[in-house]
Amino acid sequence: MFTWFGLVLFSLATFRVTRLLVFDQITEFLRAPFHEWKEEVQEDGSIEAVIYLKGNGLRKFIGELLSCHWCTGIWSSVLLYVGYTLWPVVFYPIIIILAIAATASIIEVIVTSLS
Repeated sequence: MFTWFGLVLFSLATFRVTRLLVFDQITEFLRAPFHEWKEEVQEDGSIEAVIYLKGNGLRKFIGELLSCHWCTGIWSSVLLYVGYTLWPVVFYPIIIILAIAATASIIEVIVTSLS
């Protein structure tokens, strides 16, 4: 079964894939068919961007999935685990790269918050 090191790698890789799909600007084009952003004025006068889901049925379901980091995280972990189980030679390097990117992201947030 998994070692602690393997669990940490998969966890970091899942974190990075989830952030990539749900939040990162580079994947906005994937979310655009399912999300619509509208700016709303709050009671205190501030402006907040709010996501509205487009469509019904499958389109709405995918929109909900891509706006929820909890949901996307589960499916990302399933994808990585199944991929690794079926094609370890292909998925292990991908998992390593994602884990390194996740670690770099976490370090960047820490360093930025300290300065």
